[in-house]
Amino acid sequence: MLRRQQHIRTQVHKLIDAGLFALSLWSAHWLRSWSGLEVLGGSPTIPPFDQYLWLFGIVFFLSPPVLESQGFYSRPFGTENRKTLMALFRGCLVLTLGLVVLLFLIREQAHARSVIIFFPFIGFGMVYAKECLIRYWFRTTMGLSTFRKRLILAGTDEDLRSLRHEIRTKHSESAEVLTEVDLNRSSIENLVELLHTHSANGVVIGAKNTFFGQIEKAIQACELEGVEVWLMADFFKTQFSRTSLDDFNGRPMLVFRSTPEVSWQGVAKHAIDLIGALALLIVCMPVLVLVALAVRFGSPGPVFFKQERSGLNGKPFTMLKFRTMVSNAEQLKAELMALNEMGGPVFKVTNDPRITRVGRFLRKYSLDEFPQLINVLKGEMSLVGPRPLPVDEVQRFDDLAHRRRLSVKPGLTCLWQIRGRNEVRDFQEWVKLDLEYIDNWSFWLDIKILLKTIPVVLMGTGAR
Repeated sequence: MLRRQQHIRTQVHKLIDAGLFALSLWSAHWLRSWSGLEVLGGSPTIPPFDQYLWLFGIVFFLSPPVLESQGFYSRPFGTENRKTLMALFRGCLVLTLGLVVLLFLIREQAHARSVIIFFPFIGFGMVYAKECLIRYWFRTTMGLSTFRKRLILAGTDEDLRSLRHEIRTKHSESAEVLTEVDLNRSSIENLVELLHTHSANGVVIGAKNTFFGQIEKAIQACELEGVEVWLMADFFKTQFSRTSLDDFNGRPMLVFRSTPEVSWQGVAKHAIDLIGALALLIVCMPVLVLVALAVRFGSPGPVFFKQERSGLNGKPFTMLKFRTMVSNAEQLKAELMALNEMGGPVFKVTNDPRITRVGRFLRKYSLDEFPQLINVLKGEMSLVGPRPLPVDEVQRFDDLAHRRRLSVKPGLTCLWQIRGRNEVRDFQEWVKLDLEYIDNWSFWLDIKILLKTIPVVLMGTGAR
C-alpha cells in the first residue's frame, strides 16, 4: 500500500479507536452504576456521567497517541494476533496508568475507582474486536474486491525480484500480483491485453533496467485504460538520501535529499532562532556590556573577534565572538601547529598560550559565543547546528563526505557541545556527531539540545 493511502487508513483507525476508548469509559461507568460493584470498596452509588465528561474528552484525544507510541499503528496490516495483542495491551496499560496519575495529581476523589479499573478491560476488548472484524472483512470477497490492489508487475526479473517477494510475504492482504511482464521483451499491446484479461487496477513498473522508451509507452497505455501506475524510483543507487516526489512549475521532479526537507518543523526552527536570539540579546544585554568592557580593558585590541567561517553549503560569512586571545593570535597560530591536539584539519590546543586571562573565563562559560546571536538574526547561523569552521580548515577537508556537515546552517550549539567536546580529539568523531544530528533532525531534538546546553554553560564545561 502506498504511504499516502496507509496514512489515510491509519487516521481512520485512530478516529475509530478514540471513539471506542471513549465509549469504553462510558460503558465502565454504566457497568459500575448497574452492578453497584466497587472493586476496592467505597459507596454503592457513584456520581452521574456528567462529572466524567472532562475525562471522556481526555481519553478520546489521548488514546490514539498512546497506542501509536506502543507501535500499534506501525504494524503491517494482517500481522499475527500476538503482536496486535501485545501492542494493544501496552497501550491500555499506559493509558490507564496515565489516568490514575492524573486523578491523583488533581486530587479528584469524586470518581469511582472501579470505573478506572473496568475501563481498560472494556477498551481492550472493544478495540481488539474491531481489529478482528476488520481483518475478517478484508478477507471476504467483498472486502478483497474493494480494498485489495490487483497488480501487474512490469520490468525485468532483476528489477522485480525483491518487490515480488515483499508483496507476497508482507502485503498479501492489501495487494495481489496477477502476472508479470518484461517490457524489454514484450510489446505494449501485450501489456494492454494482460490488463484486459486480468482486470488489473494497478501496474508497478521497475525502471532500473527497463528501457525508458518502453516505460513511457506503458504509462501512456495505462493512462488511456484508466489504470494506476506505480513507477519504482530505485534506478539510482543512493547511500542515505531520502526520495520524494515534487513538482517544479508543473514539471514532476524526483527529489533525492540527505538533509531535512522543508516542513512546519523547519518553520518552527526558524521562528525559534529569531525569537530566541532576539530575546537572549535583550535579556543578556547588561552582562554583554560588562563583558565588552572587560575585554576592552583586559588586553590591547578590539572587543570583537571577526573571522570568515563556512556557513550553509560552504558560503563564507563573518562570524562574531568576543575576543579571547591576544590581538596577533592568527599570526602566532603557525608557531603552535606542532602542538595541535585535534586529528584532521581542525586546530585545537589545550591551555593555548594566546588566550588572555579574561578570555579564559569567557571561554569557560561560553560567554565569548554570545555575539553570534547577531549572526543568527542575520540568518547566517541557527541556535542549533554544526559549529562553523574557518574557511581555510574546510578547504583542507580530505574526505568529501565531511562537507555534508555544511548542508545545514551552522549553530551556536550541537551534539558535539553537549557530549563532552573537550574530550573529542578526532575530527572524524566530531563529524560523526554532526551527521548524527543532521540524519535524525527534528524540532524536538533542537529543543532537547538547547535544554542540555544550559547546564553545560552554567557548570563551565565549555571550551578550554
